[in-house]
Amino acid sequence: MTSSVFRLALGTVQFGLQYGIANQSGQVTILEIKSILQTSMDNGIDTLDTAISYGESETRLGQVGVERWKVMTKLPAIPENCPDICTWIKEQVKISLKRLRITQLYCLLLHKPGQLLGKDGNSIFRALQLLKETGLIRKIGISIYDPSELNALTSKYHFDLVQAPFNLIDRRLLTSGWLDRLKCSSVEVHARSVFLQGLLLMELSAIPSQFSAWNGIWRKWHYWLDSQNKSAIEASLEFPLSFPEFDKIIVGIDNLIQLHQVLNSANISVKANLPNLECEDYKLINPAHWT
Repeated sequence: MTSSVFRLALGTVQFGLQYGIANQSGQVTILEIKSILQTSMDNGIDTLDTAISYGESETRLGQVGVERWKVMTKLPAIPENCPDICTWIKEQVKISLKRLRITQLYCLLLHKPGQLLGKDGNSIFRALQLLKETGLIRKIGISIYDPSELNALTSKYHFDLVQAPFNLIDRRLLTSGWLDRLKCSSVEVHARSVFLQGLLLMELSAIPSQFSAWNGIWRKWHYWLDSQNKSAIEASLEFPLSFPEFDKIIVGIDNLIQLHQVLNSANISVKANLPNLECEDYKLINPAHWT
């Protein structure tokens, strides 16, 4: 086993919802979750990424048992005009811990970090600091969609961990310089959306027509895969794993077969130069803009 596998973390949205444009198997069953977690831990993966908004994910993880895991969860947007922000956040975390059946989160991330720049920003961050001081969480983090969000956020607050999209198409964290800047500030950095919700793993003929505007990217990608005789999972993983600045690469798993493909791919080095598929069109790189 190479050290690459240890840099993987499991994304668990599929455990609580039917998620992902390429997901053919629906929500993962409880038995499959058990098998996925056991196989992952047997192979050196020790970190889980979930969120309060991921449907039943936290509850099902708690049912399976995740006491030996580093568990990260995400806080949804704080309600408008919340009368007691500190109490609301603490209650949300306590409920999450109860669902997960653990006593401490490895990291609590804000799903809507832009709220830190509003009138309640200081109150929100102080509430997170109190959770850290009392031991309910080990780290304070944010989950971003665009590296440009970091300009204002990091000028006001210090975060222990930043989670951001990064893949062969969406390279903004690298090209913006933020990947280096975060590491120079001793921030733990996690890459997510490494398969672009599964788009990078789909057969050329299966890519939905809504993405036809980027046919040049898909043709280039699949021509390269065919010419190099490489699997899409293998090459898609190799790109983020080639950057040592990433502490974790978060991979969403639909089933046990896919997990084995990921584990095998993380142990293989792609020697050929990966294709440049870079694109900064929000309509493609941000799934929130998919219609």
